[in-house]
Amino acid sequence: MIYYERPDQAGPKTSHYRISQTAEPRKLQETLAAALGVRGIVRKERTLILVGQTRVHLDRVEGLGEYLELEVVLKPGQSQAEGQAIAEDLMAKLGIVAADLVEPAYIDLLSQAGK
Repeated sequence: MIYYERPDQAGPKTSHYRISQTAEPRKLQETLAAALGVRGIVRKERTLILVGQTRVHLDRVEGLGEYLELEVVLKPGQSQAEGQAIAEDLMAKLGIVAADLVEPAYIDLLSQAGK
């Protein structure tokens, strides 16, 4: 299970996460659903490519289509501005412009589409 903490805001965002392994994922899922409810389910296939310190996620999301996400993993002592510069450099090399960016999370896009 991966839990993300990140602001719901436009543009790049700092993300903190926690990973918890379990030998019984189905039971964990059932317990969390009983305790917190289920807002929705995102089904996706992800291909991960590492480019320097950037994790490039190529996602195929059921009901939405294909997406690319850049996740710059900051090194100790590295500033957010440095991470932003790394992301912007890679975006330029890939031909990605600001107008291409999608702000909402997959679950929000699915809700907006009524899926």
